[in-house]
Amino acid sequence: MSVPPAAPDKDALIADLRRQLAAAQSEARVLRRRLGIAAAANAASGDSAPARGLLDELRAAAPRKVDAPSTIAVKLGRRFDLWRSPAVIGLVMVLLTAFAIDAGVGLYQARAAREARQARLLLENTAMRSLYVELKGIAYDPDGKSYRMTLFLQNVSPKGPLYVMLNAVAVYVQTGMVWQQVPSRPAEGTSWGVVKVVDGYTYDVVFTPDVANWAELIPGYMHVRIQSDLLVSEKAQPGNDVVERRTPYYVYLKPHGANDEDIKTRSRSTRTPPLFIPMPPH
Repeated sequence: MSVPPAAPDKDALIADLRRQLAAAQSEARVLRRRLGIAAAANAASGDSAPARGLLDELRAAAPRKVDAPSTIAVKLGRRFDLWRSPAVIGLVMVLLTAFAIDAGVGLYQARAAREARQARLLLENTAMRSLYVELKGIAYDPDGKSYRMTLFLQNVSPKGPLYVMLNAVAVYVQTGMVWQQVPSRPAEGTSWGVVKVVDGYTYDVVFTPDVANWAELIPGYMHVRIQSDLLVSEKAQPGNDVVERRTPYYVYLKPHGANDEDIKTRSRSTRTPPLFIPMPPH
């Protein structure tokens, strides 16, 4: 088995071949000149034997094609045999498979997140546009210091019933420049919890605005803010598909025992002062 030549051996071989080629070319030029002189002499004497001898020498001295040793080509291409190794091919396939799986998981997660956002936006739209929350009215409570307000939920969604979690309704009375929260509770027969709203649902809340020095923006009336916080879903047993619906109301509320004549005089009105005056959110 032959051993491939090292790099210095190759360089020496190439240099030797070049020297041999240069010597052969020089010898050929000399023989051509001699052949020309012999041909001229033959033409004068009529003898062609010397010319034929020089022609044979010229052919023998002509440069020949020299093939590079096959071992050199084998060594130069040996580095590419690494990519034909089963281990390398297997490693490349594993890496490509891992990249493909990672890309697939990324696409799946992005699509799932996009679908979840779309579903939540649709539910938020349903909770805001298909569920109406209305303050139907406020009345004096028989205890002489509290009020009973009636709230009404109406479902106009074409998709079906809505499941609404009733939370405690917060009531605030303005004192000076701040809002002071007052006690509130569900009326008798009403409890906080989930209710199924197919068409309409009514419930009552009792609150007691026992506040001193309340702000009197309108003569004889308290400035009251009512805040209803609801959780809305389209499923009876929801998972993450629940959205919050917050609805504020603002009213001017007449205190217990208020003097209607005094209020009419101060407000320069001839009408009987109502118990409450609804106001838009502000």
